[in-house]
Amino acid sequence: MTSAADHFAAKLAFETDASDVHAARKAGERIVVVDVRSDEAWAQGRVVDAVHMHYGEIPARAPQEIPRDARVVVYCWSPGCNAADKGALAFAQLGYDVRIMIGGFEYWVREG
Repeated sequence: MTSAADHFAAKLAFETDASDVHAARKAGERIVVVDVRSDEAWAQGRVVDAVHMHYGEIPARAPQEIPRDARVVVYCWSPGCNAADKGALAFAQLGYDVRIMIGGFEYWVREG
């Protein structure tokens, strides 16, 4: 049986939030933030300095565009969107250190 501590430690190993991403960037950590949404969603707003790479393009584009030694943080619209999960899976299958930014762009905006 898995303990609560094991569960939450595993969860935190693969998730982050807007506040932690902001703090890590401010501290100079090497993080590449990737917006995995559609072109239309990207045009409506995005995280500053994010890379736009729809989750379906990750296998072809990431090896040429995203440094292997960077931590990758993916996001989509909101907690109701699973595009970030699809993007994180694609990056993980390529061997990247990847996290999902829970809350997505919606919570990035909410937190200012």
